[in-house]
Amino acid sequence: MPLTPAFITRQRRVLALALPIILSNISEPLLGAVDTAVVGQLPTPIHIGAVAIGATLFSFLFWGFGFLRMGTTGITAQAFGAGDARDLAAALARPFLLAIVLALPLMLLQGPIGWAAFELFEASDATETLAEQYFTIRIWSAPAALANYVLLGWLLGVGRTGMVLFLQILLNGANILLDLLFVLGFDWGVAGVAWATVIAQYLALAGGLLVIARVALVPAGTWQAGNLRALALFDPLKLRRLLRINVDIFLRTVALLIAFTWFTVKSTELGDLTLAANAVLYNIFGLLAYGLDGFAWAAEARGGRASGARDRLRYREAIFDTTLWAALLAGLASLAIVLVGPVLIDVMTVDPAVRAASRTYLLWAAAIPLLGVWSFMLDGIYIGATRTAEMRNGMLISLAVYLAAVWALLPVWGNDGLWGALMLFFVVRAVTLGYWLPRIERAIIAR
Repeated sequence: MPLTPAFITRQRRVLALALPIILSNISEPLLGAVDTAVVGQLPTPIHIGAVAIGATLFSFLFWGFGFLRMGTTGITAQAFGAGDARDLAAALARPFLLAIVLALPLMLLQGPIGWAAFELFEASDATETLAEQYFTIRIWSAPAALANYVLLGWLLGVGRTGMVLFLQILLNGANILLDLLFVLGFDWGVAGVAWATVIAQYLALAGGLLVIARVALVPAGTWQAGNLRALALFDPLKLRRLLRINVDIFLRTVALLIAFTWFTVKSTELGDLTLAANAVLYNIFGLLAYGLDGFAWAAEARGGRASGARDRLRYREAIFDTTLWAALLAGLASLAIVLVGPVLIDVMTVDPAVRAASRTYLLWAAAIPLLGVWSFMLDGIYIGATRTAEMRNGMLISLAVYLAAVWALLPVWGNDGLWGALMLFFVVRAVTLGYWLPRIERAIIAR
């Protein structure tokens, strides 16, 4: 494509939207890396394994409610593209109330939830005891964690990515500082990691509410008493659409988290050493490659606005521009993992056996950005267009293929087979979503 002034201007806009999100997203796996590195200074690998199990459980529990972020982004972006101020405010208020309601059962039913979750793992007794301690503390962050998804989704939908970055830095920066204080300073061990996360989530919620109330909504005049009454928060049609989108994304996200949780479950069966090594590698991948989601989130916002405005040309530009940059970043991320991975392994753990095992499987982590970037971007496109049924179906197909691959490959090739099944999972996700992609454009034209 020729480098015309219009093309260059579009790329600048994409970068202005995506770079704050990339920095924001990198802070999330950086937190996981710091969690691992902090407990990695303790004398045995069981602390790393316990935090890995606990973090995996909360990825399943909380990101099972990731529809609160994704669904909010798609609906908000479409309202923003259509220029509907009332729907824009309601796009925040409805899911925020839903988040608080959904958090209550998680805390009230923490006993049976924890029992059922730990039945999946076959780690050593010492590792599971520490992981259970982590669970019983961190579960109290549920209201803040779910509400924060809504705030981030709304800010992304209106393109306020600088605020998204601010809130993520607040959340993860506070978490990292508290990690260091509680674990290395107070010697609280795994419990310190959990308390750091709980406190940081509520700090981020307070900051997010303050930012939105003072900067985003009040100047626009959409958060005043009269407008609040006019939002029709319980409009049956709007609620039905919100619930349909959220249920589809919930099922899609649960399937995704089953895949990643199953990876950790099967890692525990291979022993504490392999569990710790896989946790280190997954954090290294996240540290460098989760930034790819920055362009996927940009695709959500740009594609959603184009869908709301019924603009086919802008929709096509949103897909092309964001995917172009994501593919470039994926190649750089894989290269960085190969070159810098050994150094990061040594930083994250002092255990010689864990270091050696992590180096053995490093190339698998390096392959994830190259194979995963396509499904990441397609997810963003589908979320922005709120084409959630196709997302759900594609993920269910991918999960079935992945579980079959784990069953077939793990007994033969051990941990290499487990990683190979995960690679296949990324490929099948991209193939299924790519097959249905033309439906989105046809829907925009048909409106």
